[in-house]
Amino acid sequence: MPDDTTAQGTPLSAATPFSRVAVLGAGSWGTALAVTLAQAGREVRLWGRDAAQMADIAARGENTRHLAGVELPVNLHAMSDMAAALDGACAALIVVPSVGVRALARQIAALAPAGIPIAVCAKGIEATTGLLMTQVAEEELGRCPVGVISGPTFAREAALGHPTAATVAFPFSFADRLAPADSPAVRMAVSLSTQTFRAYVSDDLVGVEIGGAVKNVIAIACGMMTGTGYGENTRAALITRGLDEMKSLAEALGGRRETVTGLSGTGDLVLTCSSPTSRNMALGQQLGQGVPRALCFQGRPVVVEGEVNAASVTDLGRRMGVSMPICDTVRAVLHDGVDLRAAFAALWFRPIEAEPRAMDLSLDHPAKTPSLQQQEWTP
Repeated sequence: MPDDTTAQGTPLSAATPFSRVAVLGAGSWGTALAVTLAQAGREVRLWGRDAAQMADIAARGENTRHLAGVELPVNLHAMSDMAAALDGACAALIVVPSVGVRALARQIAALAPAGIPIAVCAKGIEATTGLLMTQVAEEELGRCPVGVISGPTFAREAALGHPTAATVAFPFSFADRLAPADSPAVRMAVSLSTQTFRAYVSDDLVGVEIGGAVKNVIAIACGMMTGTGYGENTRAALITRGLDEMKSLAEALGGRRETVTGLSGTGDLVLTCSSPTSRNMALGQQLGQGVPRALCFQGRPVVVEGEVNAASVTDLGRRMGVSMPICDTVRAVLHDGVDLRAAFAALWFRPIEAEPRAMDLSLDHPAKTPSLQQQEWTP
């Protein structure tokens, strides 16, 4: 019969959740995580820098700007005073776009209680340094353990109680392995888990983060091909070969290929590449339909992480000697001015390769002829 112990025999009931959690970032995902934590019984303080917006959230009990229609639990308190949000917090979450992680972590460093675990919920690679988001945060938060939360999670569905799963990853010290129930990763996972939100634990931050960063770029590629008019064959091929790019980069950086086949890799990749609810796929679709970038999303200034990270992901891949042809193609279209159809035609006409990397072969593509390259690549 199953019991309530881990493989090491540690009673799961011994894991103590964090009683008070600060969620820093009041966008849709920050609000959804705050709702999840509150539903799990935590006291939650949701911080956002827009004082008027936070006052409105507090008054209405709803984030009408980013998560309209979702009632916020009474133990979720919205505020614009970061010091108040962090006062007495046992743990904190950073939930802002990747470009804002460093600045926010620097602010937190001066205010957070010493040593509290901080989980980064942004997905990306810093353009100027090539650092993962947890590495960026660690540079600013040296005295706090830093981890990551990632997975196939649309904010609205999680907040509405649709069954959802995600991975919580923190470094595991020797002491953590002796007493895993006391580790930041396990305590954070327990703090988030509800009847509908299921958290898994990992110690592979690199694998988790690479999955989260690269999948956004692959989702743009899938959106571009969907918008152009191609069907499920094309999307399945991009997802599968995109997963290989994720695995290769993670492994080169010291992560585990196994991690990339989990929730934060394959799970998030499939979700993001399968629905226009994803801003990454939605951007790709509009570009594939011929909409100029400035007019995408009806001209609204929407942050699309895959667009920001197409350059930083490929920069890192090139530095590590990892071939990432799909990501390179997205970069060529978004940042190098290459025609979308021409870029994807070049991707398909690349040399024929073996799927088992151990075979190590490369053959000229027989269709790569001057006459075919001049044809318009259309469905």
